[in-house]
Amino acid sequence: MVGYPEHLVREQRLGDGRTVIIRPIRPQDEPGEHEFFDRLSQETKRFRFLKLAEAVSEKLIHFLTHIDYDRHMAFVCEHEGRLVGEARYVANPDGRSCEFGVVIADDWHHSGIAALLMDALLYAARLRGFETMEGLVLGSNR
Repeated sequence: MVGYPEHLVREQRLGDGRTVIIRPIRPQDEPGEHEFFDRLSQETKRFRFLKLAEAVSEKLIHFLTHIDYDRHMAFVCEHEGRLVGEARYVANPDGRSCEFGVVIADDWHHSGIAALLMDALLYAARLRGFETMEGLVLGSNR
């Protein structure tokens, strides 16, 4: 496991003037991650997981927050102590490509944080040496 990549933490100002922190997720984010997913609408959960997901299990929350920062990287967007978005990649077995996923809190859609999270994720993937990043998006997900 690689140590916490502090050099990837960034403070960003959004077009509407709000300030957010884009940073790699930490194991201590487990309660905030649980709250983040609990607040998502069913539609947003379906867009993220490509299926109906009533509740997110403790096992999944643990997997999402306890990462190695190498084969599995995740960035969160934090505003005033609340997690409002996340983007992550998980390496494919070939070691040259990875799959990504992004989810934004319903009340933060169209705020610009998805682009910030993707920029951070792409940067980390390039540093890691991945050649390809891919993800599935439902056609109804605008």
